[in-house]
This record gives sequence, C-alpha cells and structure tokens, in this order.
Amino acid sequence: MDLGQGKCWSNNPKKDSWRVTLALAYQSLGVVYGDLSISPLYVYRSTFAEDIHHSETNEEIFGVLSFVFWTLTLVPLFKYVFIVLRADDNGEGGTFALYSLICRHAKVSLLPSTQVADEELSTYKLEPKPETKGNSKVKMVLENHKFLHIALLLLALLGTCMVIGDGLLTPATSVFSAVSGLELSMSKDHHQYAVVPITCFILVCLFALQHYGTHRIGSYFAPIVFTWLLTISALGLYNVFKWNPHIYRALSPDYMFTFLKKTRKGGWMSLGGILLCITGSEAMFADLGHFSYAAIQTAFTFMVYPALILAYMGQAAYLSQHHDMIQRIGFYVSVPESVRWPVLVVAILASVVGSQAIISGTFSIINQSQSLGCFPRVKVIHTSEKIHGQIYIPEINWLLMILCIAVTIGFRDVKHLGNASGLAVMAVMMVTTCLTSLVIILCWHKPPLLAMCFFLFFGSIELLYFSASVTKFRDGAWLPILLALFLVTVMFTWHYATIKKYEYDLHNKLSLEWLLALGPSLGIARVPGIGLVFTELTSGIPANFSRFVTNLPAFHRVLVFVCIKYVPVPFVPPVERYLVGRVGPASHRSYRCIVRYGYRDVHQDVDSFENELVTKLMDFIHYDWSSKSGNDDHDGDCNGSRSRSGECRLAVIGTVSFSGSNLEPSSVSDGISSVASLNDVVESDRRIRFSGGDEEQEELRDLLEARQAGTAFIVGHSQMRVKCGSSFLKRAAIDFGYNFLRRNCRGADVALKVPPASLLEVGMVYVV
Repeated sequence: MDLGQGKCWSNNPKKDSWRVTLALAYQSLGVVYGDLSISPLYVYRSTFAEDIHHSETNEEIFGVLSFVFWTLTLVPLFKYVFIVLRADDNGEGGTFALYSLICRHAKVSLLPSTQVADEELSTYKLEPKPETKGNSKVKMVLENHKFLHIALLLLALLGTCMVIGDGLLTPATSVFSAVSGLELSMSKDHHQYAVVPITCFILVCLFALQHYGTHRIGSYFAPIVFTWLLTISALGLYNVFKWNPHIYRALSPDYMFTFLKKTRKGGWMSLGGILLCITGSEAMFADLGHFSYAAIQTAFTFMVYPALILAYMGQAAYLSQHHDMIQRIGFYVSVPESVRWPVLVVAILASVVGSQAIISGTFSIINQSQSLGCFPRVKVIHTSEKIHGQIYIPEINWLLMILCIAVTIGFRDVKHLGNASGLAVMAVMMVTTCLTSLVIILCWHKPPLLAMCFFLFFGSIELLYFSASVTKFRDGAWLPILLALFLVTVMFTWHYATIKKYEYDLHNKLSLEWLLALGPSLGIARVPGIGLVFTELTSGIPANFSRFVTNLPAFHRVLVFVCIKYVPVPFVPPVERYLVGRVGPASHRSYRCIVRYGYRDVHQDVDSFENELVTKLMDFIHYDWSSKSGNDDHDGDCNGSRSRSGECRLAVIGTVSFSGSNLEPSSVSDGISSVASLNDVVESDRRIRFSGGDEEQEELRDLLEARQAGTAFIVGHSQMRVKCGSSFLKRAAIDFGYNFLRRNCRGADVALKVPPASLLEVGMVYVV
C-alpha cells in the first residue's frame, strides 16, 4: 500500500480549529523556518565584508537595517505568505507544483504518454471558470509555440537546479557562520585552524545521520528553532533598550535612499549580502504539503517575522554605538559575553536544523525530477512508513557531503559562501515569480494586467538583488551558476533522450494482430505463470516484447503489459491508480494495466505491487463479465468497446463496483477483502466457488494458477544511438551524455524494485 496517503485528496470542508493551526504552526518552525531563522548569523557580516564600511555617521548601518526590514516585509511576508502560498497544487508547493498547475491548465507539457483519462482524476480536475479574452490569448500563445514549451520546462529545471545548489551551499554557510563565533574566544592563529575542521566534522555527522530519516530526530527540531527565535528576540530587545532605543527610526525607507546616495556602487554591490536575510523563504512554499496554509502563515507572521526584525534591530543598535568593531562585524559581537557560549551552542543546533531542512528538500525535489523523467535514476529509500515524503537518496547524500566539505575548505569565509548562496536564492525566487505570474493568468483567471503588475513589482526587486549578486561572480557567485549549468544540461539531456526513446517505441510498436497470431503454428509456446512486460506505451505491443519472443519462443500463460506513468499532479488516489483492460479476446489471457503516480507519490514494494496487481486483474475480470452479462453482449471481446488501436477500453479499477448489472461508484470486490488475503486465496484456489459464469470462473482460476506458478518481470535494457548524419549536438547528447549517465546510474530494475530472481532483461538498441 502507499505510504502516508490521504492528506492530499481528502479535503475536509471543516476548517482546522485554532488549536490545530497553532500546533501545526509550532511544528512548522523546525521544518520550514530553520534556514530563514539563522540568517542573522551572517547577513551583516556578509554585507560589510568588503563593499561598504561602518562609519561614525551610522548611515551605512541604518540603511542596511532599512533594506533588511523592507526586504523581509515585501518578499517573504507579502509575496510568499499572502500570494504565492495560495498557488498550491492540491496542497503541494514548490517549482514543480507551479509547473504542473500550468501544464494542466494549458497544453504545454512535454511529458509523454498523456491520456484523456488522466484528466478525470480527482486531483487533476479543474474548477470551471470563465476565461477572459486576455487569458485565452495568453493561453493560445503558449500552446501554439513549441519553443515556449521548452522554455517553460527549462525555467522549471533552472529553479530546481538552484534549489539543489542551495542544498549544497546552505549547510556550509549556516554551520560555518555558527561555528565562527569561536573567533571571539580564541586568538586569530588558533581560530583559523579550528573553525574549518569543526565545521567539516559537524557536516560529516549531519550527512552521516541522514539515512535514519528526519522523523527520528524531527521531534527536536521545533523546540530548537523556537528556542533560537526566543534567544535572538531577547538579545534584540536587550541591545535596542541598552544601546539605541530610537533605532526604530531607521526602518523608514528614507534611510535606504540616503544609504545608496552615499555609498553608490559599493552600496549596490552590498545588496548581495543583504539579500541573505530572505534565504529560506522559498521553503515556506516548497514545504506547504506538510502543513496547512494557515499554519505557515501564522508561524511566520506572529513568530518568525517579529523575531527576525528584533534580531536585526538589536544588532544595528549595538553597532551604532560601537564603531571600533569595523573588522569584527558579526552576530556574536552583539551578544553579551556572559551568555555567549550558550548562544553559540543554540546557534550551532539551529544551523544544523536549517541545514537538515534544505537537505531533505533537495532529496524531495530530486525525487520529483526523477518521477517526471528529468533526472537520471537514483535509489530512493523511504525512511518512514507513517510520514509521507520522508526519503533518503544515498548517492545524492554522499555527493552533497563531499561537495559541501570541498566548498567549506575552498572558500573558508562567510563572504564567499554568502555570495554563492545569495545568487542561488535569488534565482529560485525569480523563477517562482515568473511561474506564479502565469498561474495568476491561466489558473486563477485574473486579468493579465494584474499578473504583469505582480511580475514587474516583485521581479524588479529580485532583479535588483540578482544584479548585485552577479557582480560577485569572481568572489564565489560563479559556483551556483556553474552548478546550475551542469545540472540543467544533465537534466535536459536525460529528458530529451527519454522523449526520443518514447517516440521510437511509439513508432515501432506492433499491432494486436501480430500478438494474436503468435501460437504453436509458429513454434511459440505458452508457459505457466504471469509475465509482466514493462513498457512506457499506453497502447500497442512494445518492440522489446517482439525481441523477447524472437530470442525465447515462449511467453507466459497470463500476459500483462504494465505501464508505470506519471501525471502532472502531486498525488494519485489509490482507488484511481489502476487502469485495466484486455489486449485481445478473453481467451488470450492478455491484459494491459496502466499504473498512475503523481510526482510526490511513493512507489510500492514489489511484493505489495504484485499482489495488488493480481487483485485488480481479478476485480476487472469480474467487472468485465458482469458488464457483458448486463448488456447481453456475449461476443466475448471487450464488451463491444474498442479503441482505435483495436484494444479494449480501459476501466479504472477501484472506483466502480457491480451488483448484477447495476454499476455503482464504490470499490470493486470479488470476495477478496484485501490484498493481504490474496495468498490465502491462491493457496486454496481449488476450493473457491466463483459466483460468475463458467467463462468467468475459468478465467479467474487461470489467473490464480498462474500467480501460484510464479511471476516474471520483463524489463527492457536499452542502448541509444543516433542516426547517421545527425547534428553534433544530438550526437553529443545521446552518444556521450545520455549513454554515460545510463551506464552510471541505477537500472530500471532498481527503480521498479524488481527482485533479481524474477527479472528478465531484454536488450534493445534505439536508433533515434
């Protein structure tokens, strides 16, 4: 069975009570706001690192405080909390949620094997709203230009790559900034040899614990972040009242213009450090699926936002009265010496929590990318049977650890780490702004003028910060750009090759007549058991099955063509997951089963999948024969309904039932109450009295006998080559890029969790 399902499609009409909302808001502190809450550790230090200097007039520190206040107010509060969080996809947020929303409201998806039946999913259905003339014109332009489809996919991939880059940079930045508090208790000679090793040790421990899963230590996250927020709030109030009670005047936007007028180019370049105050804001949207909108809104508005403002005001108040700290500007200088060590411990713990949140988010977004055919196959381990989305990817985890340690050792200071992290953060926010503008038009059916205002207002703010970050290219900002270019190339190459492979299968599929002609006259035998032929096709006979029969002139008594496909929704309800139909007449014992998953769905274990598949086939057989009996249709084939390919139409098994000839919308049952009871049914199949006719009883008995004989998983093992005369780019993408990735990533059998003893691989060469 699927893990942790239910939240995404069981929309409770009753609103959560205020107690539930407060409880979720408290829990969200540890998961959502860990990264954002530790930003006071490094914002002022990165801002005053090189471009500007703290002077006796305090115009610089007041200007920076004003920028921080209005940036926190406009971007996380107004943009995310009040606007972007409403652009959820069935309760899910993030780059892929926005992309899937757009793909469902406009035909811009590049995903293969789309079906009209997918639009009937309860999580896919769209609310009917009248489209204005401007909305329909924008939609028509998007749908009619293929290059816009590619551009939209590249935009989504760019945002994804920057999130992955943030997963690399945030742990290094936050932990290094927290540990750097040791510099006030050590000499400079000792400090430079202590901070980097301690940071690397903490990072190694952090990544080494990932395989245990977030849920095992997650209960401690919220108290740590809550304690940290209380700590920085108390320190902020202490510094404000002790050093400068009138610091609130610096919140006026006038100080921003005074700051830019005085510092000019240096002030503009220092924005690359100021923008770090909103790092982690994207997590509010990305982690929306774990909490409610009201909970995230409440936590930020009434806890996180005031705590951050007080922390920055307190640091500014302290620095406004201490101009001898020019070379040592940072968070810890404003902490009283008597509490510096406890604050250091809490800061390190909070930085670990913030790092954990972004690492888990990186695992999640790579899993989503893989599900949509945009990332090479990797092994995904689900670390919790109760909490949905808790996953661990070993290859990515160790790769992130190595790169994170390399970045820490290579940069060795907060300035370079902050420059790199800042550019990644702003790139993700700009992608979110672009995609949200399209959601406003296509999904919310608002006037294009309103979407343009949203795009221009927030886009101009983010572009200002992004331009400042780009100027730091040689001082660390080159890393996320280089990483994003590499990852976008890898992901787009894999997606391009996946589409070409699907098109080859589509053009070379075999007809139903070819399958029906196979028999003893051609030397083809039927052997006991069930043969599951995995294919990406939703109709027709795949070419790899032809190659299988050519090399081994036999196939199983019960043949099932299984297509595991992903649809642009976060979740597919289990009762709507299976589409089942016949391939040929009932006497041939061949079926087609399409198993649909959302981009955040959890794959089943192979044993439960195999058992549930047989159960769905039994339900379909009973439903199909009952339908024929009710319609007095005894021609024996497909209840008289065939698709263009000559195959029988598919039925959603799990949402229909029968009582005689009357069909009702409930769950199909054939006397088997659950998947767990299937083995008992198989063992005692000779003692079952089936209630249907003779033909139905015979077909069900054949299926159970085949299940008892064993199941074979027939999976294609493909290699791709380009046609002679193809362009250099295509040859480089397929012959070198894709084939290299294919040889060095997990095989299809690992992704499908197929046991080696039941695996039959069929070699295929795709010439595209």
